[in-house]
Amino acid sequence: MDLPKSEIAWRKSSYSGANGSNCVEVATLPGGRRAVRDSKNSSGPVVAVTPSEWQAFLGDVKGGKFE
Repeated sequence: MDLPKSEIAWRKSSYSGANGSNCVEVATLPGGRRAVRDSKNSSGPVVAVTPSEWQAFLGDVKGGKFE
């Protein structure tokens, strides 16, 4: 990743609840890339994807592919 992890603005769904368990966090990176990490392990690995990969993933989620 180009940016230090401390400079990335992470966000998670408001549906994740107060305890924040079993959530992923997403951040927008330069160039429109997205970064994804496990909220329970904020110092762990980060997956970065291109804008087209992110759009394909969102389409699959909305289409019910992971249900």
